[in-house]
Amino acid sequence: MVLNTQEISDLAREIRTQILHTIKGAGMGHIGGDFSVTDILATLFGAVLNVDPKEPNKADRDRLILSKGHAAVALYSTLALRGFFPVEELKTFAQPLSKLNGHPNRNKVPGVESNTGPLGHGFPIAVGSAIGAQLAKNGSRSFVIMGDGELQEGSNWEAAMFAGHRKLTNLIAVVDRNGFQQGSPTSKTNELDPLDKKFESFGWEAVVLDGHDYAALHKAFTDPQTKPRVVIAQTTKGKGVDFMEGKAEWHHKVPSAEQYEAALEQVSKQ
Repeated sequence: MVLNTQEISDLAREIRTQILHTIKGAGMGHIGGDFSVTDILATLFGAVLNVDPKEPNKADRDRLILSKGHAAVALYSTLALRGFFPVEELKTFAQPLSKLNGHPNRNKVPGVESNTGPLGHGFPIAVGSAIGAQLAKNGSRSFVIMGDGELQEGSNWEAAMFAGHRKLTNLIAVVDRNGFQQGSPTSKTNELDPLDKKFESFGWEAVVLDGHDYAALHKAFTDPQTKPRVVIAQTTKGKGVDFMEGKAEWHHKVPSAEQYEAALEQVSKQ
């Protein structure tokens, strides 16, 4: 079922709620990056991707690769809420023998297209997937979500160059531009801007937008393409919880009991 804007917003709220439950229960996770990417995932799985939870491996499905695999809980929560597996299974995250590992595993979790986590791997995989779909002429599209700090990996720029050369009009790369990598701003580690001009120089079209604006995201994901497209989604790390927003320490931190309750209350009002 394709969701409207309000329903996507409702889905995003449910995803953030499940992220909170899952990370608090497991005592581990990457909540800041999970929250920054949530609205992107909600829009894709709610209103864009041609995927079927009852037939997750159908040949002509769209592919979504979460290259920033450390945000696995956001992906797991989205997949569960969209019917790929029971929501109850989220309680097993990071437990021994659980299917829900700290990074997504395509051999264990329906809806996961590629094992990811080592940064710089997901983008090349998405390029290969897009080329495969072109050869098969099955109408499948490939999407990849990358962290902004991840773009310091050279393999991404090799992939961008090749995709531009091949004019992959069935490929969209999304940059979760929350401005942080682990413990500090990306700008202090290695300046990335101007990202749009860099991609354009490789033969891409670039769209810069608010990564929490469902309508803008939907338009960028569905407008016709003449080139591969990069969506530079300007997001907020820890989006939706005031004491997490824009704070580097929430890259990998578990809320206390008091913080958990406060965060749940804030998310419930969104």
